[in-house]
Amino acid sequence: MQTILFRNKEPILGTIIVTDKCNLQCKHCSVNNITGVIHPYAQIRNEMQQLYDMGIRILFFCGGETFLWKDEGRTLRDLVKEAKEMGFLIVNVVTNGTFPIDLPEADLILLSLDGDRERHNAIRGDTYDTIMENIKNATADNICFYMAINQINKDAVQHVCLTARDMKNVRAVSFNFHTPYPDTKELALSREEKERCCDVITEMMKAGVPVFNLRSAFPYLINNTFPTPCHQCVVMENGKLSTCGRCIEVPGLCEACGYFFVAEYTLLFSGNPKIIIEMLRTYLKYI
Repeated sequence: MQTILFRNKEPILGTIIVTDKCNLQCKHCSVNNITGVIHPYAQIRNEMQQLYDMGIRILFFCGGETFLWKDEGRTLRDLVKEAKEMGFLIVNVVTNGTFPIDLPEADLILLSLDGDRERHNAIRGDTYDTIMENIKNATADNICFYMAINQINKDAVQHVCLTARDMKNVRAVSFNFHTPYPDTKELALSREEKERCCDVITEMMKAGVPVFNLRSAFPYLINNTFPTPCHQCVVMENGKLSTCGRCIEVPGLCEACGYFFVAEYTLLFSGNPKIIIEMLRTYLKYI
C-alpha cells in the first residue's frame, strides 16, 4: 500500500537464480547452461538475507532448473523452508517439472507447460509425459502452469487452460508472451497474434478456468504500453543485483517485454485502480 500510495520504487519482490544449469535445451530459452554453475548454499543464504534486509517479502527461486540445486546436503526444499523461517511472506519456485515434485512448503510451484504434448515436446524435448506423471504424484496442490506463448505453441493456449482446470494438484495457469532475445526473435508474436491469444485467455476466464493473470493488463501487454522496467522487482544472480530481470541489459528488450507479471506489477504500483482490485481478488484466490 505504501508503494502504491507514495509511488515508492523500493523493491518488494525478489528472485534468486540458484543455478543456470538445466537438464533441457528449450528452443525459446536464452539463459540456460551459460555457466553450468550451481551456486553454493552460503552465497544463496547471504543473498536471501540481503533481499530480506532490503524489505523484500515475496521471493522466487529460479534457474536453470531449480530442482538440480544441491549443496552441503541441502536441497531446494531446504531453501524454501529457510526462506519461510527468515520471514518471507510468499515463496515461489519455478521449475520445468521433469523432477519429482515434493515441495509442499512453497506457496506456488510455477511449472513450465508449453502446450499439448506435440507442441510442448517440440519446444522442450520429449518431456510431456514425465511432467504429467510428476504432477499426478506431487505432494501438494500448489502447482501453477507457466506457459510462454510463442510461434510454436500459440494455438495451444486453450488446451493448457483446460488441462489446468481438470488436472489434480494444479491450482491455476499463468501466461507470458515470448520475450525476443536476439537468438530467439523468430518466436515472437505479432500484435495481432497477442490479441488473439488474449481473447482466448479471456474466454477461458469467463468459462471459469483458473487463470493467474489480470485481464485488465491485457491491452497493455498486447500493445507493449506498460512502463518498464519494474523497479519494485529485482533479480539476484551470483551476487549481481539487477532491476526487474536479467534481460534489462539487452538493448531493446524492455520495449518488447512479454512478461505478464511485469505489466501487472508496474501497472499495480502506478496506482491503476482496475489492476489493484483485480490483483487483490486474484492473489486472495490462488495464493
